[in-house]
Amino acid sequence: MKRRLLWKLSAIIVAGTVLLFWLIHMLVNKTEQRMSFIDEVHQQTLYDYAAKAEQLYLDDDEAGLEEWLQTIRDRENTWVAVVQPELQPIAGSELSQEFKQRFRLGRSIDWKIHLYFKANPVMDVIFADGRTHFLITLPQRMRPGTYWLETNLLLQIALPMLLMAIISIIIYRHVMSPLRQLERAAQQFSQGNFDVRVRNSLGTRNDEITALADTFDGMAERIGNLIQTQRHLTSDLSHELRTPLTRIELALDWAEQHSPDSEPLRRIREECEQMRHLVEDTLSLAWLENERPQLLTEELDLTDLIDSIVDDARFEFPEHSIELKLPEQAPLTESSDRALGHAIENIIRNALTHTPEGGTVTVSLRSVDQQYQLDIDDEGPGIAAKYLQDIFKSFFRLGRSSRQLYQGFGIGLSLAKRQVEAVGGKLTATNLDTKGLRMTIRLPAPVPAK
Repeated sequence: MKRRLLWKLSAIIVAGTVLLFWLIHMLVNKTEQRMSFIDEVHQQTLYDYAAKAEQLYLDDDEAGLEEWLQTIRDRENTWVAVVQPELQPIAGSELSQEFKQRFRLGRSIDWKIHLYFKANPVMDVIFADGRTHFLITLPQRMRPGTYWLETNLLLQIALPMLLMAIISIIIYRHVMSPLRQLERAAQQFSQGNFDVRVRNSLGTRNDEITALADTFDGMAERIGNLIQTQRHLTSDLSHELRTPLTRIELALDWAEQHSPDSEPLRRIREECEQMRHLVEDTLSLAWLENERPQLLTEELDLTDLIDSIVDDARFEFPEHSIELKLPEQAPLTESSDRALGHAIENIIRNALTHTPEGGTVTVSLRSVDQQYQLDIDDEGPGIAAKYLQDIFKSFFRLGRSSRQLYQGFGIGLSLAKRQVEAVGGKLTATNLDTKGLRMTIRLPAPVPAK
């Protein structure tokens, strides 16, 4: 049957609604029934009033009876009387014996009091002679159902809200429980656990959500297989590329020994070095993209790391000037010397490459809002604003009209961005107001101990 979840939820809602109406009706009736009778203590008080009035009546103490009735009036602020009904039939009619026996002037004290009537009823206690009646309008303090309005609102509003809340929780749990399992599975899958599956954990349940779980399991299996295949392919490719590169470099070493000044051999050497860098960077980027590791295992001083990188860069680019603006110390407690150092080195080399000879690359480090901000400014031509995000894409390269062509394959900045993110940082690019490009690395600074 299709739309099983719809029918389940409909059944729960219908059953809950029917239960709600039945329960409200039953509770209202029972509560009203219990609250419609005079409290036993007040009943006994009325009987005591009547008993004393009857005793005075039997003693023929009319003055005492009158005084007692006045006492009751003053005490209860109500009407009270002792009467003897005299019914005279007319037009030849007769009173039946049954009517004479059942005739009442008021309500018996143990009768039900209608809570919806505003006027208080007259209560009737018959004396022993069967003819004389003690009548009293029920005192307000003895009227039952004092809290009937509040109770009725509670039953009509609070109880339905409570039951509907329970029904909503049941529906929510029924729907959200498998969705949470799907969420946890998706999180585990995104963290690299490609063997995670959901359908078996849902038991015998069979509805739209289990269909979604089946779809997720199929997707997870297919994507997991694709990723595993990609990993094997990358590993095999790296091995296959390194082997011929090594042979070419060995052949170059032999050829350079016999023709050390050969321009073609120098060109081949440069291309081989670039291909080797490409292979290494591509493998590193593939590992970072696929595994998404958190390389937060080392303690280091960012100032020392930058100093060592700049020393190497000055040796490699003697025709350029590098200006440093660094604090004496910049400790990082959870980072990676290799990943972060490789990223900073890549960015500095990129800046030096695009800065004309005799130009200056400025490297400055400062603390901003519990973060380290490392700015690397070059004096190159800059980048069009629309490409500031694209330069971090793998194998993206700009033409000469936008920026000088770098002797690479458009993977260096993409790798640097992932390496910075792997240590909890962020890499961005902005154009300077004057000329050149600024690469900014923001890294979380350690919180000082109190």
